[in-house]
Amino acid sequence: MQKGLTASLTRDVTEADTALAVGSGSLPVLGTPRVLAWCEEATCDAIAPVLEDGSSSVGTRVRLDHLAPSPVGAVVAVVATVTAVDGRLVTFEVVVTDADGRMLAEGEVRRVVVDADRFLARIGA
Repeated sequence: MQKGLTASLTRDVTEADTALAVGSGSLPVLGTPRVLAWCEEATCDAIAPVLEDGSSSVGTRVRLDHLAPSPVGAVVAVVATVTAVDGRLVTFEVVVTDADGRMLAEGEVRRVVVDADRFLARIGA
């Protein structure tokens, strides 16, 4: 695992992504929980190619500033970049922009690399 690993994804905002649909508000604009889910998806994509077989990562901390609204039909880009690695702890910068390059959200996500079987055994799965 090293600093600089990155992944990006692009999503079209649909009715199912709105604050109204995800229960985080009453307006038909991109909901913060969906923004966060897309950010976490990008962080997983960034480190997936270098994870050992049987390993996964779990989110442990998030700071996300949702700065601007996005209507249904907008195209949103999410970029996650590894900014620090401390043993199994991986820290990412996440940036979300619209098709015009306007920043919609930015923040930091921390994930811990785990052995999937041992992790699930802890909860009796």
